[in-house]
Amino acid sequence: MTGLQDRLTPEQVEEFGRELDALRQRIVDDLGEEDLEYIRKIIKTQRALEVTGRGLLFAGFLPPAWLAGVAALSAAKILDNMEIGHNVMHGQYDWTRIPELSSQRFEWDTVAPSENWRHSHNYIHHTYTNIVDKDRDVGYGILRMDPAQKWHPYYLGNPVYATLLALLFQWGVMLHDLEVDRVVKGERTWAENVPVLRRIVRKASRQIGKDYVLFPLLTGPLAPLTLLGNASANLVRNLWAFSIIFCGHFPADVESFTEEETENETRGQWYLRQILGSANITGGPLFHILSGNLSHQIEHHLFPDLPARRYPQIAGEVREICERYGLPYNTGPLHKQLWSVAKKIARLALPGTPAPPATVDPERQLRAA
Repeated sequence: MTGLQDRLTPEQVEEFGRELDALRQRIVDDLGEEDLEYIRKIIKTQRALEVTGRGLLFAGFLPPAWLAGVAALSAAKILDNMEIGHNVMHGQYDWTRIPELSSQRFEWDTVAPSENWRHSHNYIHHTYTNIVDKDRDVGYGILRMDPAQKWHPYYLGNPVYATLLALLFQWGVMLHDLEVDRVVKGERTWAENVPVLRRIVRKASRQIGKDYVLFPLLTGPLAPLTLLGNASANLVRNLWAFSIIFCGHFPADVESFTEEETENETRGQWYLRQILGSANITGGPLFHILSGNLSHQIEHHLFPDLPARRYPQIAGEVREICERYGLPYNTGPLHKQLWSVAKKIARLALPGTPAPPATVDPERQLRAA
């Protein structure tokens, strides 16, 4: 945990903020048909993959067809959750005024209700990014992901909890909105959870009915294989989403903050916190699409309502701005970031093991000054 005020002077912070505001406005002014055509193409591809995957499961008695069906359905679920659902629900296409691209109307192919998720993610996480005890995504209420979280013997199970969360990620996201940890502490009542729980039951019932009852029954005697295929596709999507999201938030050198140091935050200070509290993942165009462009987590945290396809276009400029101000730009390949996250999970399971402090390049700070 480092002091934001130690990074730049107040004047530098505000100039930094103005540069990022100008970058954002330039992209907003350029939004148009190309962006709309892109998301339509992704939606069309996702639907084709889902139809293909479910069709191949009808021939599930042939192992190659079953495996191909699982692969296609896995890709469809990943696209629906990452590049379509997550980004549409951030309001990235609200400017089109097209109903099916409305952040308030979209419902994704997962057990987590979109209305609950928009509150916990769009509002709480993106407003209070990496502020310990405010951003509930720091540990998701079950993990110790920051040394500022007081250690308890419960956290000895950190690696086990993380593994279970990865395997059951859509269910973890669904239960996250109940804030059970706050209920246990007496900070929230079960009565407050009634509307949240109703939405969960309604949405989860539909998803279970679709994946584990309706589509398996449609394949008749192949129902067990179809059920297994749907479960496998959900598992692949869960592991992928967990990996991408954790690599964007918890590698080494990603920083956290206190409520006190972020009080009365200016726009420039908010931008600064997003950069210090995020990490990118390097990869090719297909990798970025399958990650929902959350491989550009830094750019996403800076501009969550810009179409994610724009993040690769502006990443170089964001990095250059960071370098001029002597700020870190945390990025690396998936295996490196994932290994860093795994080590942090294991290290923070034990008491008295603070994360190594982030390093600051004094020469860069001198140039920024």
